[in-house]
Amino acid sequence: MSANQKTPVENGSDASARQDSTRADRSTALLNPPPSQPAQRQIPAMNFWLHRISVFLFVLISAVAGVLLLILPWTPQWTDNYLLLSFPWLRTFISHGFVRGLCSGLGLLDIWIGFWEALHYHENP
Repeated sequence: MSANQKTPVENGSDASARQDSTRADRSTALLNPPPSQPAQRQIPAMNFWLHRISVFLFVLISAVAGVLLLILPWTPQWTDNYLLLSFPWLRTFISHGFVRGLCSGLGLLDIWIGFWEALHYHENP
């Protein structure tokens, strides 16, 4: 028999099964995605608690830092501290109203970011 001639077995379902197996070998996940799994995967409860704690700490640190930046520039400790005694030019710069207002504005922004994160917190798997 020559190479171009087919036997009766190859003309039947065996030939189509062989073609299907070669197609399956060439397919990729991008061309033929696997059947979708349910969207609800079971994530351990520990991950939820770690996420909750991290959000809580972020909000707490943002609020505390924001309040400090809001109030501290307007107190005497802002310019009368040990770190600024050796740098009079830096003490003069820090005592300007613009720098104090800038620090207070950053404090307000920090408080806003912290509470924004707390209000928009949701638990998605």
